[in-house]
Amino acid sequence: MPKNGKLFLPPPKDGSDFKELFKQLAAAGAGRPLGGDGFPAGPWTPELLAEAISQIDSNRTGVDLRTVQLWFQENEKGISTTNIRWLARVFGCDDPVATSEWQMELSAAQSRLTAKRRGLKKAGSSPAAEVPNLALNVVDEEMESPAKLERDTEANQPSRRFNLARRSEALFSRGSPLDLPASVFAGATALGFLSYIVGIHNATYNRADGLVKQVGFLWAPNWTFLFMVFLPLFFAFVIELLLFWKNEGRLRIVAAGNRVESDDAWARNVDASSYTYWAVFLICVLFAGLFQWIGVCLIPLLKGGGNYAMDWGKLALVQPEIISVPMEIIFTGLAYLYMCLCFYLFFAGLILLHTVVHDLWKIGEASKNRAGGDYEYELNGIALLVMRGIFRCTILGILIAICMKAQSSYLASNGKNIVDWLLGDVTSAFYGGKDMGNGSSYRMPTHYSSLLVAISTCIVFLYGSIRLGAGSRFHFPLWKMSAVVGLLFTSYLLIDAFTGFSILLGIGVLFAMYGLIDPGFGRWRARDLGSNQNVS
Repeated sequence: MPKNGKLFLPPPKDGSDFKELFKQLAAAGAGRPLGGDGFPAGPWTPELLAEAISQIDSNRTGVDLRTVQLWFQENEKGISTTNIRWLARVFGCDDPVATSEWQMELSAAQSRLTAKRRGLKKAGSSPAAEVPNLALNVVDEEMESPAKLERDTEANQPSRRFNLARRSEALFSRGSPLDLPASVFAGATALGFLSYIVGIHNATYNRADGLVKQVGFLWAPNWTFLFMVFLPLFFAFVIELLLFWKNEGRLRIVAAGNRVESDDAWARNVDASSYTYWAVFLICVLFAGLFQWIGVCLIPLLKGGGNYAMDWGKLALVQPEIISVPMEIIFTGLAYLYMCLCFYLFFAGLILLHTVVHDLWKIGEASKNRAGGDYEYELNGIALLVMRGIFRCTILGILIAICMKAQSSYLASNGKNIVDWLLGDVTSAFYGGKDMGNGSSYRMPTHYSSLLVAISTCIVFLYGSIRLGAGSRFHFPLWKMSAVVGLLFTSYLLIDAFTGFSILLGIGVLFAMYGLIDPGFGRWRARDLGSNQNVS
């Protein structure tokens, strides 16, 4: 019988032990949400049941998948008192009375299983061994040793394999929305304090042509503004969009509309990009992190040379009285480790944004023949909300690339510090004067890495515009978003390309800041999409 939209079966009270009772209920799918046609959704699997128990609001610790797998297997393991409570919630369909009845039934079934095990063991146990056996009979499955659990789940090796895609997605969707942004901010703050301690927070050096340049760590926007402002904001917007899609948006447009099946489908979409996560992880950690640190910092510090512009990471070569080479190696190693992990998470966020767009597009394509105009309005409203979130993330991604390229260009310029360099460029554009452009020929690997960041970010926005914008009714707000992204990307490409580039850069940044605050560039109502619902 249905209860709260789920299949409810009353306690049989037939004297079955826990294993017999659980086998019947799992096969029947007791407690599973009913499908759109009112029929049961199918039997329980260990993965589905573990997910359902973990999603109970009052269950903060969840349940381990290996524990649930033990319930399905033919063994002597029972169930703990704590898990009886959660299993009763599932079988009772969140009804207080039914949950109470199932809790009594499961407790009685567990007692019968314990008595049966005790009887079987007593026949083959000596009197001296009966006391230990009695103690073992009341030990539930959570008390088994890890080695025993591993043997019991040997046939399920793939479920215990490290899943980088799931782990990465969990960093964005589990816990508090502030956890990831706050962690990135805390790491940047710690590096800032360390730069004070070692003395490179505010340092200058005399270039061969007599120019005194500021190369302090805290003067570098690609280590301050990037990791303290733009990257935490990027993570915050990705988390906000991801939680909206998983907990609200997807459930409003899928055919079945139940949480467990929606989460299961989303998990499959995340798993589909597993190789992409690993490829990005290897590139970020090995190439952007380890190899770049060795080539840009370690080898120049140990052997000199390299033809790289002087910065805080190589200051020990010209001012050893400020920081020693060993200390510089340690500090740059920590900084590059932090940097490569943060950029892996950045690209993981882009992958998740792509997954959201692709998932929404697939649902829309599968529901094209769905009757009723209200569904189309709902779909367009959610698509607009998703694109606004992606637009914000795109703006922040390009701002991150701007910080990287601006710092790299400044180090090779004739500016005393980055502020003087930008203001000098504006002055030169209006009044003429000293050229603040590139005065030296250096290797600038950050130019290349910043281009990868900018292009990757724009590709996700372009993909979303094509998939969600084609045939939809919000061309005008999407056109305005695209114009701002195009302006900002152009201003990034033209950094240090001509005198006065900073004017275009300033205009682009101003539009970007407004877009972060109001991504719709004005109040757009759902009636503009053909509905009377507000989606602004």
